[in-house]
Amino acid sequence: MLKDLVLANRSYRGYDESRKITKEELLEFVDCARLTPSSVNGQPFKYYLAWEKECVDKIQSMTKWARALPEMTLPHPGMCPTGFVIICQDTKIGESLGRYQKDVGIVAQTMLLAAAEKGLGGCMIGNFNAGQVKEELQLAEHLAPMLIVAFGKPAEKIVLTEVGEDGNTNYYRDENDVHYVPKRKLEDIILS
Repeated sequence: MLKDLVLANRSYRGYDESRKITKEELLEFVDCARLTPSSVNGQPFKYYLAWEKECVDKIQSMTKWARALPEMTLPHPGMCPTGFVIICQDTKIGESLGRYQKDVGIVAQTMLLAAAEKGLGGCMIGNFNAGQVKEELQLAEHLAPMLIVAFGKPAEKIVLTEVGEDGNTNYYRDENDVHYVPKRKLEDIILS
């Protein structure tokens, strides 16, 4: 069952905008995230939830997607996520932003797996200007935006492929806008 969720949990860059993410769903995802392990059990994260269109659009305008496909605008117009969670570190709880970097990934992945379980999807977005996000959303001085996680109903096809002989792991799209993600073989990543 877990492997099925992992396979369903892709970095989606196209969504069905008619399926709105609700505040209750975002709260459920964050509730799962808050139960995860945390370095020295510090639990320094606070979560900004966006599900109302005006706020979702504002956050969308501050993100940059699919750096490996600079010739494309993703998400395509009309295929944007309908919810966001911004993971912020409360520096009053944990001052060092580097110390909790792994925890950011743990909570983000947990939220995305919770979304996959509901037939939803998302994408971790690290390409944003934290200062701009902080200012535009009027976040308190002690809150540092660490990662933006998009949520929505996936409306694109993603295919996992094996990394070719050239070792290239860049994702790509074909003429039908199918998104391909090369993954290394298990035998290529085991050291013993």
